[in-house]
This record gives sequence, structure tokens and C-alpha cells, in this order.
Amino acid sequence: MKKQIAFLLAAFLVGLFATAQAHATGALGATALRTQGTTQAAGTVPMTLQSHENGRRIDGEVFAVLDVPFTTAGPALAEPSSWCEIVLLHLNTKSCRRISDSQGTVIEARVGKKEPQPPEDASLLSFRWKPATKRADYVSVQMMADTGPYDTHDCLLYAEAVPLEDGRTFLHMGYAFSAGDMGVIASKLYLATVGRNKIGFTREGDKYIGGTRAIAERNTMRYYLGVDAYLASLSLPPQQQAEARMTRWFDSTEKYARQLHEIDRDAYLAMKREELKRPQR
Repeated sequence: MKKQIAFLLAAFLVGLFATAQAHATGALGATALRTQGTTQAAGTVPMTLQSHENGRRIDGEVFAVLDVPFTTAGPALAEPSSWCEIVLLHLNTKSCRRISDSQGTVIEARVGKKEPQPPEDASLLSFRWKPATKRADYVSVQMMADTGPYDTHDCLLYAEAVPLEDGRTFLHMGYAFSAGDMGVIASKLYLATVGRNKIGFTREGDKYIGGTRAIAERNTMRYYLGVDAYLASLSLPPQQQAEARMTRWFDSTEKYARQLHEIDRDAYLAMKREELKRPQR
């Protein structure tokens, strides 16, 4: 009896530790992700988005079936330089470069306005890259920034993916951050003024959510659409890829115009073409 109790207690603690680890890193792991991917691929909703708010910690996550083989998606997601191409598609990203230091790799982005802006005038978002987990049937990446714009901290961007039996890829990715005192004040000011009518993707009752969860959902969706556009572009000749992913990203955001529309197509493409001329590595 004592051995049975000890075994059950040990199993409980292992499960608790695994849950805590998943919450801390965002990753579900290969087995859980494959199970969810198989279920979602068999359904009629290829992409779902959800968000959570726990005190000052806010996160959004996407689960999506991608029409890209894992042999393409896995190596691309595991490459740090790919992520500069991905995050630069985001409307607010002014520049991005991969740099190396004594501790490893950093993805250094400048985040600012939704209009042309010199990168030196934008806020620094410096993600420390954690070496990717790479297997033939699973890939997992994560990067953490100690500080972010508007007094945010512990900013986490992560992705994991598995191959599906039909040749497609199942992706789980997300973005999370914590808000400091000034960040809370800035969010309240934003939500009381220019952001007061902005909404997220989750419905509560007959309305879409607003507030800080909606901010997290919009940013998570923009990063996800960056991943989708980048991976889709890899089937094209290299000289066509940049234009293709910019076009695909913008056109995809317009499918969710109520949440994501900010500027017109020509203005976005012109801005991103100029930003792409800046050093990315």
C-alpha cells in the first residue's frame, strides 16, 4: 500500500512538473502536439487562437494546420535567421538582425510605429535564442527577451511543430509578456484612447474581447501569419520570396480586417520594401 501511494505521488509530481514546464516554455511536447494535430487536421477548423491573462502575465497561442511539409517547416523554424524574416513582416517591426555574442545567438528587433520610422527611434526587443530541439518528427524553438517596449518584460516567442500523416505540418506557436507598472499605465491610456475600439479574436457572449488580452491576440496572430507567409514563400525561387511573403502577410491580415487592419496595402508594401534594405544579419 505504501509503495502504491509513493508511486501515485511520484506520478502526480512528474505530471505537475511537466505541466509547469509547459506553462513556462509554451511547448506541449511532441506527443501531446501530435495528438492535437491529428484531431484538428480531421476537423473543419484548420486554425484556432486563444489567450490567457494571469495577473500581469498575458499570452496568446495559435494552433494551425499548415499546407507545408514538415521537411520544409522543421528546418526553417529551427534556423534563427528565419525568425528575423518572420518578425519583420509584423507591422510594428522596423528592423531585425541576428547577432552572436559570448552567450550564443540574439534576435534583435526594433519595434515602433505602424508607419515608416528610423529603427534607432524604435524600441529594442532583444530575444535570446535558446538552441532548438530538432528531431525527424518534432521541432521546438523559443526565444526570451528580458525587457520589451512599454515597460514589458519576460517576453516569450515560441513555436513547435510536428508532421501530419497527410504530408502537412501542425504548428503551435505563441507570444507572451508581463507588464510592469508603467506598462500597465501605458496600456490603460492606450485602451482609453486610440485602442478603445480595438478587439481580439475570442468571443465572450455576443462580443469580441477587448483590453490587454485583445492586444496579445492581435500580436500573436500577426506573428503566426508571419510564420505562415515565410514558410509558404520557401517553395518559390529565392529572388521572389521576399515580395511573396510580404504580399501574403498583408492579404492574410485583411481576412481579419476588423481586428488587424491598420494601413492600406500599398503603404505596407512600400514600408516593408524599405525596411528590408536594412542589414538583417
